[in-house]
Amino acid sequence: MLCAMKPPLYIRPVTDEERTALEAGLHSQDAFTVRRCQILLASAERQSPSALAKTLRCAPQPVRNVLHAFDARGLACMPRGSNVPLTVEPVRTAEKREPLRALLHPSPRTFGRPARVGTLTRRAAVCHEQGLSDTTLSGPTLLHAIVRLGVSWPRAKPGMVSPDPAYERKQPPGPTATDGRQPSRQRPGLRG
Repeated sequence: MLCAMKPPLYIRPVTDEERTALEAGLHSQDAFTVRRCQILLASAERQSPSALAKTLRCAPQPVRNVLHAFDARGLACMPRGSNVPLTVEPVRTAEKREPLRALLHPSPRTFGRPARVGTLTRRAAVCHEQGLSDTTLSGPTLLHAIVRLGVSWPRAKPGMVSPDPAYERKQPPGPTATDGRQPSRQRPGLRG
């Protein structure tokens, strides 16, 4: 099966005012503006994005991004924009975080997982399977949601608990330091 190649991407014809502004931008103090001017002027001279990328020693996709931005906004695409997202809303809203609490404590085997330890990645997959998220969340995103719940992840994992109700009473008393601190435990036979 043969597919036709897409034609190379070029910017629209540049007006005289735009060309003057682009040539003036080559002498800018801002390297970002200089790079964009270089890309746009070379594209106006019909250089393909891949050839431009080789010349400028960058990947072709940033070159295409500049060409699309110029076609959409004209010279308004020249200054560097803000890196701040337009909306800063957590992926897990308060209503969606609360059901997550029920998934933290049970064993992964409860959800059909073979592992004994529930990692954040495994919990994220369970959240997706249970319908608590539209996509499989990353471990850090899930950790952020857990922290916003007010639960720390190490405490969310249950420790080993003895079934003996008198377990605490049967434990031998440990040595205590005179200043109230717990002494460091050394292995027998080692001197510090």
